[in-house]
Amino acid sequence: MSAPVEVVLSTDSAGQLFNCAVFDPHSGSEFLSYRGGNTSSRSLTVLNGEYILGAQLGKNFINVWEIQRKDQLQQKIVCPGIVTCLCASPDGLYVLAGIAEAIYLWEMSTGNLLAILSRHYQDVSCICFTDDSSHFVSGGKDNLALIWNLSSVVQLDSSRTPEPRHILSRHSLPITDIHCGLMGPQARVATASLDQTVKVWEVSSGEMLLSVLFDVGIMSVTFDPCEYFLFCGGSDGNIFQVSLCSTSLSRDKTFQTDSDGNQVFKGHRNLVTCLSVSMDGTLLLSGSNDETVRMWDVQSKQCIWSINHKGPVTNAVIIPAPANMFLADSHPSVPLPRFSRHLNPSEQGDGTGPGGMCLRLGADTQGLEGTYLEKADELYSLMCAVTDKSVFGDGENTKVRVSELEEEVKTLKKINKDLYEFSTQLLTKPS
Repeated sequence: MSAPVEVVLSTDSAGQLFNCAVFDPHSGSEFLSYRGGNTSSRSLTVLNGEYILGAQLGKNFINVWEIQRKDQLQQKIVCPGIVTCLCASPDGLYVLAGIAEAIYLWEMSTGNLLAILSRHYQDVSCICFTDDSSHFVSGGKDNLALIWNLSSVVQLDSSRTPEPRHILSRHSLPITDIHCGLMGPQARVATASLDQTVKVWEVSSGEMLLSVLFDVGIMSVTFDPCEYFLFCGGSDGNIFQVSLCSTSLSRDKTFQTDSDGNQVFKGHRNLVTCLSVSMDGTLLLSGSNDETVRMWDVQSKQCIWSINHKGPVTNAVIIPAPANMFLADSHPSVPLPRFSRHLNPSEQGDGTGPGGMCLRLGADTQGLEGTYLEKADELYSLMCAVTDKSVFGDGENTKVRVSELEEEVKTLKKINKDLYEFSTQLLTKPS
């Protein structure tokens, strides 16, 4: 059988059979499973098509599996606190994690912690990148959704505190889910909330385009790829389909079923925790606290298949099948680096391990104590100053001091040369 075009990933809070499983979206048959622990809600992500990352429920670490190896002991990334949400950028360069009320941003090539964003006042509940990785949106229990420009967060000037591009403050209760559409900075983003509304916003302007009021709290939300419909998972187990092509020009609406596309999917017996739509827009995937994952035909609103889990479903998503998921001989092109837990790892004792070295390239990343070359220049300046004073001071003592300084300068310059050669070898070493 040829490899599928799309696959389903799902996790539950029990983790008895597996942590994460891979299913066929058309038949529901299981392809692969990854064992060890369990993954919290909004905390499952695929990194660069090579790794699966899932934040451990209630713990301060992230489980990692190489995507093509099902029989393996997962790696662990230790974090500064319990991860409440997790997301990898589509280009595979960055990973975002919500830890309490802060957002942590890591660079994948180095594992360096680039930024800690503390603009939420309560726990961050969900986070999502735009499809081009240029922006990301965070939502929290403080009722706020923040739109961030990635380039302004990953900035060279460390003295400036990154600020969100837009603050979306129209919700009155905690935000439960976020979904970004296509088109990068021109995309639309949907936010769901316990205040029984789903709101659609424009990323570029931060303007609210639509607000839909329901009679229950909304726990999950997604668009179809063409953005004809908005799918909203309710706390009562119903899934509401909202038409975005209605002739009505009203910005604030109350949901009602009608012949224009506003319909309800019925089948779950408990709140709907996650939603995802296939690339062609014909299939809708849902996960629920009733311990089932269901696949729906969007046109007929009928359930195609249902898979029972051993606990409430925390994540369920349809993704394009990674190229090497079913190739047993393939390996990640780049090994996963060690994640730093501090903005300045060398100062916090968070380096690369015993005998390791933290290379900090770039003017903006130099520590306060300076490089070896800077120390050598400083000593040389001091030596010259002492030499100039020798006319007025004790000549013999000055000669001794000058000799000592010359030896220190030679030693430091040799160390600096060795360090430079070592760093050059690391940077030019093939993957």
